[in-house]
Amino acid sequence: MDNLERILERADALMARLEAMLPPAVPEVDWSRAVAFRWRKKQGRGYLQPVANISTIALTDLQNIDRQKELIEQNTHQFVLGQPANNVLLTGARGTGKSSLIKACLNAHASEGLRLIEVDKDDLVDLGDIVDLIAGRPERFIVFCDDLSFEEGESGYKALKTALDGSIAAQSDNVLIYATSNRRHLLPEYMRDNESYRHTDDGEIHPGEVVEEKISLSERFGLWVSFYPFKQDDYLGIVAHWLQHFGCEEADIPAARHDALIWALERGSRSGRVAWQFARDWAGKQRALALAASK
Repeated sequence: MDNLERILERADALMARLEAMLPPAVPEVDWSRAVAFRWRKKQGRGYLQPVANISTIALTDLQNIDRQKELIEQNTHQFVLGQPANNVLLTGARGTGKSSLIKACLNAHASEGLRLIEVDKDDLVDLGDIVDLIAGRPERFIVFCDDLSFEEGESGYKALKTALDGSIAAQSDNVLIYATSNRRHLLPEYMRDNESYRHTDDGEIHPGEVVEEKISLSERFGLWVSFYPFKQDDYLGIVAHWLQHFGCEEADIPAARHDALIWALERGSRSGRVAWQFARDWAGKQRALALAASK
């Protein structure tokens, strides 16, 4: 009996050591806790992490991108209603509101069942698992990939192609993929790529395999929306909007014009992001000066 007890004790100790080496159990998703989630990995296992505090940006906060806003909002509205809608690729100038527009659409439609799942580029290989996890849910999910671009040979590239329009299984009707990128075709383009073009006898130009491969991913997004750098007056209009948002009086806004232009010049960009950063800085300084003067 003593030998048996020693064997059992050793077996228990061995099992305890093995259990410590195993990946932790994947936590159950509490869908009532949040409207936005992040896909996270722990010891090789993926899970959805609720985002407790999300951006409160509204569609009305996004200035001078009316055409882009109309296209994205209409597509999202169709999707929330259960009507046909497209995966979306938002490309163009940095800081012009691509990511903010998606967050604003979530805030506008969260009460109607819209949910957002943010996935890093490195985790796109798990898209199939994510879709399987949410396929039976009543909510409508946007899988959001921000600032997306690939180098040649990355595994996430083919995983995204398959998820968009390459699998034998149809894409779940409660999932869309929205991606933002500064590259229209999501891959770097080189001068040597032009060498793959061929000319036919009638003068037509046909792209070669290299170019075809590079555009094959972006063309799987049904809706392309392009964003462009802002003109000076557009930039100043966005500055004025955010200054009011941060509590500045309308009469004080003209005084910020000169500083706003210098701020943009120093950063080499007149984008919405730069306008927001300036307004935050300028409004904060004015409040600090007012507090100091009142003491």
